[in-house]
Amino acid sequence: MKWILLLLVSSAIPAHAELKGSRYFIGSSAFTLVNLIPNLDEPPHFYQLNLGYQLSPKDTFSIEFKTWRYYAPLGITNQASVPVSDKFPGYISSLGVGMAYQRFLWRNLYTAMHVAYFKQAYRNLDHSTLANGQQIFMTFRLGYHISFFSDRFFLEPSLAMTYWPIEKGMPDSFQAQEDRWKKFNFEPGLHFGYVF
Repeated sequence: MKWILLLLVSSAIPAHAELKGSRYFIGSSAFTLVNLIPNLDEPPHFYQLNLGYQLSPKDTFSIEFKTWRYYAPLGITNQASVPVSDKFPGYISSLGVGMAYQRFLWRNLYTAMHVAYFKQAYRNLDHSTLANGQQIFMTFRLGYHISFFSDRFFLEPSLAMTYWPIEKGMPDSFQAQEDRWKKFNFEPGLHFGYVF
């Protein structure tokens, strides 16, 4: 009985997530909502804007503009409760642009690859800049596309593996913390957008 229900539900889902009426979309990450939490000791100042185009019923391409601030190595899994001993002696402020390619595999299940280039500013807690650097940041994503309101809006919950193979210009005091952790991480994602 369970398999019959699954078959009936899955047959109601389109064969792929096709954007109806238009091929353009704009979106962001639900992580931007963290900026609305008042009085955070270490605010992430995370902002993201995605501008995309559907190349075919199964392929999309987007350009991403991102900025954020982080206070500990990205290789630490639980960024919400990092002990002081594992934090940077300040923070890193990143500003970057990237590209993303998304491929629908089966029904609304998709994979995506994101590659971003970031200019990084390594700052003390008093906000003075110690050094400037660069980073290449990659994300590999497996997710599901959910559309609603006549296919004008969408949500995309996902599981991602992030990887930053290149990081240049990091001061020694920051590098000492960075070297203690892996250069990849796993994290959940939730993107949203509007088709126009």
